[in-house]
Amino acid sequence: MRFSVFPVIDMNATGANILRLRQAAGLTVRQMQDAFGFSTPQAIYKWQRGEALPTLENMTILARLFRQPMERILVFVPGRADPGDDSMERK
Repeated sequence: MRFSVFPVIDMNATGANILRLRQAAGLTVRQMQDAFGFSTPQAIYKWQRGEALPTLENMTILARLFRQPMERILVFVPGRADPGDDSMERK
């Protein structure tokens, strides 16, 4: 099975979304650092700046911290396939 269009994650918009969701949840970077068990906050800052994406395991934790499904944390490039859209052309 082959898809003609793949969804693409907009890293900068996803980072801005992580920042917005963190603030909306009333969480500090330090609180998130503690929740993830990180010794430093650099990973969280990289996520928020759109320089890196959380691993799948860390996305699961973010979803629980923010009380949002992963699909509401990730931002996809407009005009590309929506990952929840079953109408992607299959060949």
